[in-house]
Amino acid sequence: MHKGRMEAFSDGVIAIIITIMVLELKVPHGGQDLKALVPLIPVFMSYILSFVYVGIYWNNHHHMLQAAKSVNGRILWANLHLLFWLSLIPFVTAWMGENHFSQWPIICYGFVLVMNAFAYSILSNSLINHEGENSNLSKAIGRGSKGMISVGLYLTAIALSWINPWISFSLYVLVAIIWFIPDSRIEKSMAQDQ
Repeated sequence: MHKGRMEAFSDGVIAIIITIMVLELKVPHGGQDLKALVPLIPVFMSYILSFVYVGIYWNNHHHMLQAAKSVNGRILWANLHLLFWLSLIPFVTAWMGENHFSQWPIICYGFVLVMNAFAYSILSNSLINHEGENSNLSKAIGRGSKGMISVGLYLTAIALSWINPWISFSLYVLVAIIWFIPDSRIEKSMAQDQ
């Protein structure tokens, strides 16, 4: 099966996710000066973090699919599974921002991040199984230690939210920083293949 429709559908869903998130940024009606923006700072901070996360997933998804030659039914379902968890990011983003990073919104945000990581792992493993263990994709992705570190940090953040939710938020920011620089292994592997 050709991968083009899956890529186009995924890009569309991700664009909608970002649109939903930005629509949660409401214009202040309580004034015309900069002080009117102060109550929106937590909402804006959570938006920025989530925008970066969605961008990271889109970037890595794009690179991974560029290395894949085709898809099958299992991959389509794995991709839908990832898109489902990504689609929950606007909800937990809004909840976290509107409640000023309180404990339960921070926990739910971390849970959604964990599930996104697992869903992405399922998708990448499905692609590797389809392409073969000796494929460029398999060589480029490797063992995925960044993914395991990320899940560990997410789970740590969830646990630490009982002590201080701001520590948890800081760990979520740290994981985003770790992933912000795109993984160049796929590009290098594809360049060697040409």
